[in-house]
Amino acid sequence: MNIVFMGTPDYANTIFKRLIKEDGINVTSVYTQPDKPVGRKKVMTPPPVKVTANEEGINCFQPITLKEKEIVDRIKNENPDFIIVAAYGQILPKSILDIAPCINLHASLLPKYRGASPIQQALLNGDKITGVTAMLMEEGLDSGPILSWNVTKIETNDRKVTLFNRLADMAADLTTLTLKNFSKISPLKQSSADANYCKKIRKSDGLVTFEFSSERIYNTFRAYEGWPGIYLESGLKLLDISLVDDEGKAGTIVRIDDDGVVVACITGAIKIHMVQPPSKKGMDSLSYIRGKRLGVEDIFI
Repeated sequence: MNIVFMGTPDYANTIFKRLIKEDGINVTSVYTQPDKPVGRKKVMTPPPVKVTANEEGINCFQPITLKEKEIVDRIKNENPDFIIVAAYGQILPKSILDIAPCINLHASLLPKYRGASPIQQALLNGDKITGVTAMLMEEGLDSGPILSWNVTKIETNDRKVTLFNRLADMAADLTTLTLKNFSKISPLKQSSADANYCKKIRKSDGLVTFEFSSERIYNTFRAYEGWPGIYLESGLKLLDISLVDDEGKAGTIVRIDDDGVVVACITGAIKIHMVQPPSKKGMDSLSYIRGKRLGVEDIFI
């Protein structure tokens, strides 16, 4: 079976690596997003899928758009049995969708979270379960018929990275299962009435205040681990926090423990373990409050 693969980040790369190893599957080419500048020095960095493709000697293309006739003709000439898509970052035009069945591995239980950030949205909402869906693609955004799915619990200590990794492994399993059983599957039409659309995440989404509930702050921290992270109006980043059973006036230091500073929220409290002041390196919260000469009942800023 010949496969054209389209994907970009680590989530897609996990699926791509599984397809490469699978007997009876031949990945003829890969499409991924262009290299991007990364870090303070803006070093041009290839996406994970490109790195793997180069290591495996598989033709890799990074077009800005898939609408060009040359690209459509190239994919047609490969005569793929399927086109597998996972977090590619572009909407496929009808000219590509018409070449072969296009299967998207979406990191949510469709139709609940369509769009760009389903894993983050599940964490933000404090969901207890999530999963991956194999979907037959159409011109709409994540609206095509469902082919198969798998479910997992979201644990209280799950963060974005752990959930991404678990869902990526599940999606890799689901991809091979769906391909091997495709002729036996009766696609299930989605209910658009139950659909929610996830927005593209911006840096400003990481702003939190102690006027939020402790659960809201913690869920935002879990969802935005890494980037954009969470930060206060002052610009202080909260690098590591946990939920605790305390109460007090929102924004005040309730307790100082050996492993962190407990700060009250509008409801509940969080324990802050690590922080990063603007333009400085990360530090433990105890060192931070000592430098600021803050104590119990003071406002944490």
